[in-house]
Amino acid sequence: MKVQASGVTAPQGFEAAGIHCGIKKPGILDLALVVSTVAGPIAGVFTKNRVVAAPVILDRRHLRQHRGRAIIVNSGNANACTGAKGLQAAVAMATAVSKGLAIPVNQVFVGSTGVIGRVLPIDRVQTGIPTLIAKLSRTGGRQAAQAILTTDLRPKTVVVQGRIGGRLVTIGGMAKGSGMIHPNMATMLGYLTTDAAIAPAALQRALKSAADQSFNCITVDGDTSTNDTVLCLANGLAKNATIQSGTKPYRQFEQLLTEASQALALAICRDGEGVTKVVKIAVGGAKTVAAAKRVASTIATSNLVKTALFGEDANWGRVMGALGRSGVPINPDTVTVRFDKVVMVKQGMGTGLTAERKIAQVFKQKEFTISVDLGQGQAAAHMWTTDLSYDYVRINASYRS
Repeated sequence: MKVQASGVTAPQGFEAAGIHCGIKKPGILDLALVVSTVAGPIAGVFTKNRVVAAPVILDRRHLRQHRGRAIIVNSGNANACTGAKGLQAAVAMATAVSKGLAIPVNQVFVGSTGVIGRVLPIDRVQTGIPTLIAKLSRTGGRQAAQAILTTDLRPKTVVVQGRIGGRLVTIGGMAKGSGMIHPNMATMLGYLTTDAAIAPAALQRALKSAADQSFNCITVDGDTSTNDTVLCLANGLAKNATIQSGTKPYRQFEQLLTEASQALALAICRDGEGVTKVVKIAVGGAKTVAAAKRVASTIATSNLVKTALFGEDANWGRVMGALGRSGVPINPDTVTVRFDKVVMVKQGMGTGLTAERKIAQVFKQKEFTISVDLGQGQAAAHMWTTDLSYDYVRINASYRS
């Protein structure tokens, strides 16, 4: 009988589970565990917010060993801004899993998400861990993905596969994220697993590159969380030759990891709080990648652009205004702007009412692309943004109630 593994349990040698331990209301899953049958390299990227949650502090310490076996995540409580008690609770979570699985504690990584500033009910978590371990299975990826959600409307999982060195390599993943989404690494919680054999340094490099092309390219509301974490755990069970940086197998793996990361990043955008539209901002013709990123970010984070998207108001002048204030020196006479394939701005000027009527139809779509060519060079960058709706305000006005 074929095992219907999904998400983080799709690669060989991974099991997962999700249970209710009592952090959230009865019946709602709030504790997840992902375990590899063997230890392997682990890589991580974290929030750049200077106020960081206890799990981020602990994970950064454990990452120094570049070795992982298990990841435990709770939802409903961020365990952030909780001082020494918070760090003790994070250590207690890792310790309980370590003892339950009989593995080194520094091979256990911890994640938390939810309301900031409340003490984590660690006794409930510790009581639930034996049940969580007992429920580990190859089909547990679905429950684990459900257990890490907060205001998300749906779980987010991914599976990608490819042949590397003649061996089939699988990457699985799950993520949560709906609000406090902005590109400053990692803008959410994301957990990737793979059965690839890869050197620790190569895995870290690949994850950083993949994150820069995915999780660092999305914005919902311009806020970054205290808990943002992305981890990637590899166990080598695909039996490919160990991947090293700078090789063809490395490039193949990085491409697969980027594909998986982008799928999760877009799923976060689509599930953003109150989101009705997801729009790619593609900037080209820049002198440098940094300049292209800055222009893309300015357009993507403009509240005037985002509200126009929600109102389906084809106000292309807001895009021009945003790119003009990006801080990047531009010459309006060389700027071209397209909405999907419709050229609306050429040499810095609008192309007329016919084009406006066409882009008005583009704005009614759930997903489309705004392309900007600065006409200065060959560098390019992209971001994905969302609209800003009435529901976003409603959800966040009552988040703690």
